[in-house]
Amino acid sequence: MSLAAMQQVVASASERALSWSGPETGPPAKLGITVAIVSEDFRNGGILGVAKGVNEALKVIGWKVRVYDAGGTPAGRTKALAAAQALKPDGLILLGVDAEDVHGQLQTLASRGVPMVGWHVGPVAGPMPGSPIAMNVSTNPLDVARITAMAAVVQSKGHAGVVVFTDSNFAIATAKANAMADIIRACQACELLEVRDVAISSSAELMPAVTQELLSRYGKRWTHALAINDIYFDYAAPALTKAAHRSDGISLLSAGDGSATAFLRIQAGTFQTGTVAEPVNLQGWQLVDELNRLLSHQPVTGHIEPVHLVSAGNIAFDGGKKMQYDPDNGYRDIYRRIWNR
Repeated sequence: MSLAAMQQVVASASERALSWSGPETGPPAKLGITVAIVSEDFRNGGILGVAKGVNEALKVIGWKVRVYDAGGTPAGRTKALAAAQALKPDGLILLGVDAEDVHGQLQTLASRGVPMVGWHVGPVAGPMPGSPIAMNVSTNPLDVARITAMAAVVQSKGHAGVVVFTDSNFAIATAKANAMADIIRACQACELLEVRDVAISSSAELMPAVTQELLSRYGKRWTHALAINDIYFDYAAPALTKAAHRSDGISLLSAGDGSATAFLRIQAGTFQTGTVAEPVNLQGWQLVDELNRLLSHQPVTGHIEPVHLVSAGNIAFDGGKKMQYDPDNGYRDIYRRIWNR
């Protein structure tokens, strides 16, 4: 793809989100429902944001909820899902948990007739045929990754020196990192310096030293950092400041999820220049709607929200003043109408 074509894609992804492309009709709210939520790790800003959206929607639809946090560890996932099973919920919502890693426990729940939906639970957005989980609510992760990498190419006018941060514990993270790396490799005058594997759950401990190491190794060749999640930059940015690195000397761009700290960095011009933000509050409402459809013996919608790149140029719109990406498309009123709430 040419630089001009990339500029058009990035410009389109940066437009305001005023129109609703999701469902307009569906079943009314089911009554007397208890839902279990299993979170991969509430230290992740995206997971925390979508959980808040789920909570907001649950209050409107009138369901009870129990929440379990896995804390980002395999043992935590096993324990959280065991607790969810013991609850005998009417439905299950997974947030950020890789569905393949917990397939056996999910199959047990499915055998009991528990419908399940998830957020960022696999490498492909939308319906999940052959999986216990009916719907993976997410923007298209590969589109998110490609637009993030294209933004780096456009910013650098085709001369970016890039490090990509990922977490190989998650299939979706690996897929996003590979897609970003492919865009950089295809840019003739760009340089993919390396793909660095840093576990999200260990980013607080590891990223300061990793950032210093990369600065020492690559110097001015390192112009752009791309990450599969904003959380890496929560710890890279202070390390860059401590190293007396100029804010315009390196650009941080994230392929998710649009955390409040990322918005603050973009607004302040402190290293981070963009995040392809998930509309996490909206997606929380969508999770509840998709589960209500399953409980009503109807199929999921398959709706996938368009990719949106937050930058200094558009951060004042679509919820940006509240340090989040929350589209100005009236989704709350639409779901209320669908549920008769």
